[in-house]
Amino acid sequence: MLNKELERDDDSKKNHPALEPRPAILITGAGSILGRELARLAALDGSVLVLVDDPGRDLVAAEFEHYGVPAAAVEIDVTAPDAFERLHSVLDQRGLYCDVLVNSAATATVGPLSKISPRRQVDVVNLNVRALTQLTLGFVPAMVARKRGGVLNVGSIAPFPVCPELAVYYASKAYVNAFSAALARELAGTGVTVTCVAAGMITESFEHWAGRQGLALLPQSSATDTAVSAWLGFKTGQRLVVPKLSNSLVATMGKWLPPRLVQRFLQASQRAA
Repeated sequence: MLNKELERDDDSKKNHPALEPRPAILITGAGSILGRELARLAALDGSVLVLVDDPGRDLVAAEFEHYGVPAAAVEIDVTAPDAFERLHSVLDQRGLYCDVLVNSAATATVGPLSKISPRRQVDVVNLNVRALTQLTLGFVPAMVARKRGGVLNVGSIAPFPVCPELAVYYASKAYVNAFSAALARELAGTGVTVTCVAAGMITESFEHWAGRQGLALLPQSSATDTAVSAWLGFKTGQRLVVPKLSNSLVATMGKWLPPRLVQRFLQASQRAA
């Protein structure tokens, strides 16, 4: 199982070069709480899992041994310019191809723009926007050629109510939502699906992302609930998934209430804790 089994498959591929590559589910941000929950659900499909995260993150590929699912942990900074090429090489060496791409890697900063270093804020854009786009554009053409595959992007309800002190994060997630919606329409009829989960705050992880308490007045979802909604939505071909009724209400509030009122509420919620 695991990396050892995949290494044996490498040897088999060398001895039998005509063997067809196997489909794999590639998950970025797999060391995060949401990433792990998505990986556990993806394991039920029986495909090989390729768990990707920054060097030093605990990917725990061995966790999937009892599922009978081979899994490989790959430590790669997905914001690196050559991230796609490196991941493609990893898959090719193991006799795999990316059948499903799950873009769950993300980060955030909370606070006034003037008090957060520009570098940290650009890092949010690099991970949430550029890396997601780079990997999607890299893997989707082959999916279209095979007439099968899919992309699951972790967006957010954040873009619906625009919020001060999370300007870069909210803007980055607005991009994810819009990019996913447009790509889903473009790929209609190709056999390739694109799903965006407009996730609310993940109870277990947001404080870690933001480095502070806050946003306590807004609805929260557990990583498990969010992952289940996202994966079921992806498997049924939904283009947009909004977990939990409370998240849907926040999204609706952001669309229909006066923007100034919504922004004041959200700004106050961040300072309440």
